[in-house]
Amino acid sequence: MKKILIIQTASIGDVILATPVLEKLHHHFPDARIDFLVKKGMENLFLGHPFLHDVLTWDKKSHKYRNFSKLMTGIRHTRYDMVVNLQRFFMTGLLTACSRAGMRLGFDKNPWSFCFTRKIPHEIGTGIHEIKRNLSLISEITDDLETMPGLYPTPSDEAVSGQFVNGIFYTISPASLWFTKQYPVEKWIELICRIPHEYPVFLLGAPDDQALCQEIINRAGHPGTINLTGKLTLLQSAALMKQSKMNFTNDSAPMHLASAVNAPVTAIYCSTVPEFGFGPLATNSSVVEITEKLACRPCGLHGFKTCPEKHFRCGFGIDAGKLVERL
Repeated sequence: MKKILIIQTASIGDVILATPVLEKLHHHFPDARIDFLVKKGMENLFLGHPFLHDVLTWDKKSHKYRNFSKLMTGIRHTRYDMVVNLQRFFMTGLLTACSRAGMRLGFDKNPWSFCFTRKIPHEIGTGIHEIKRNLSLISEITDDLETMPGLYPTPSDEAVSGQFVNGIFYTISPASLWFTKQYPVEKWIELICRIPHEYPVFLLGAPDDQALCQEIINRAGHPGTINLTGKLTLLQSAALMKQSKMNFTNDSAPMHLASAVNAPVTAIYCSTVPEFGFGPLATNSSVVEITEKLACRPCGLHGFKTCPEKHFRCGFGIDAGKLVERL
């Protein structure tokens, strides 16, 4: 096996949960050239990565289909020995089917799976973790052992994050793309108010999360709370999370970022459930969710922009005291 391509062009969390495939393939084929195809913007996760030869990017926002055509040409020209497609969507299935690779691996739900040389079921809701589902695609040529996600902050990333480290501190990543996956602002404020003032609290997130985090800071009144949204790269955030006593997240990308560097994490599940198979994997990790059984929960795999039942009980019903126990 000389040339391998891994495809995962979805969100940050999905890309991170694809890294165990990269780790295992490198372990079994240490001399192979391994490339990774991600959507534009995700390539920064792999700056300085020790096991990757190249990171291919697909710009989906500008000239999507023209860029796809260029990708197709480049992939066919490279003549990979194996393509591992971790998505179940038409376009990446087409890339895999037309790659000219001798081994084309993917899930049976992909519309192009009839062109794959190996396809397996992808079942959500059975409690099997996504990394196990992904690794099952390559189990016949590797092994059945589970492998942790892995990202590698550089010394430069460590240096940037290190300027904030001085004793015990906590991080909170309060935002989510989906409203029903986001712990309510009032609850985050309640948690911060119960953190001793001598311990700094860093709020992490994307630039778009700045207003939300500033509102939380203003209302919480904790003198050591600092808004770092948009000020750190993903790898710099991961480096900071590694040093934190505890990282509090939603069921969202920062949870997976913590898993990828084995940072302590407490993940809050509102509308979604761990049984979907996307839970935290760090050694020191836990899930906090409502104890009341709700007929409407889970309301969907990804959540919604608003609560379908208009009450958002799955978020407001989570006792912030359960988070305080993790301080």
